[in-house]
Amino acid sequence: MTPSSSHSLFITLEGIEGVGKSTQTKFVANWLQTQGKEVVVTREPGGTPVAENIRGTLLQHWDEAIEPATELLLLFAGRVQHIAQIIKPSLARGQCVVCDRFTDASYAYQGYGRGLSLDWIQSLEREVQQGLTPDITFLLDAPVAIGSERAQARNQKADRFEAEKQAFFEKVRQGYLTLAHQQPKRFRIIDASVSIEQVQMEMEKHLQALL
Repeated sequence: MTPSSSHSLFITLEGIEGVGKSTQTKFVANWLQTQGKEVVVTREPGGTPVAENIRGTLLQHWDEAIEPATELLLLFAGRVQHIAQIIKPSLARGQCVVCDRFTDASYAYQGYGRGLSLDWIQSLEREVQQGLTPDITFLLDAPVAIGSERAQARNQKADRFEAEKQAFFEKVRQGYLTLAHQQPKRFRIIDASVSIEQVQMEMEKHLQALL
């Protein structure tokens, strides 16, 4: 359970590239505000100045290959800062935290995608989070081809993750779906291949149930 006050909620959004996480993170935050909630919007990797610097390191292209283990440890290093500086203090104040990606992304990308040990990721999660878990996680799910097409349509230069091959994202997507099926109480799988409005209607139903 989340060690937070009775009024606070910790909500995360997950999914592969191009499924609309940024758009829907804003939607969730705005919806909660209409319900009178104080909301903190954040993201991973990132969320604090130190963690945003780590994000920059992770996303940029390097001449040397970044080892999967290096990637994972950098993500958890940023997560330590993020939890200590943003997430826990906000929840303790009774605010709702809406986060674009969290630890499920480490399981999906570094575990299922890169092939790192899920047990190792779990042990890092235990040490770093000390029992902190989201109250609800929206998994925005769409076929990889749709996600890739949308990501490319944004017309920006692909970062180090976006430049990965389709086979990598297939593994990541299946990893996410596996996690969701293992933890049905926390996850809500949302079909992200439909229109933004349809996605938001579906999410709103779950948010109303949560409140």
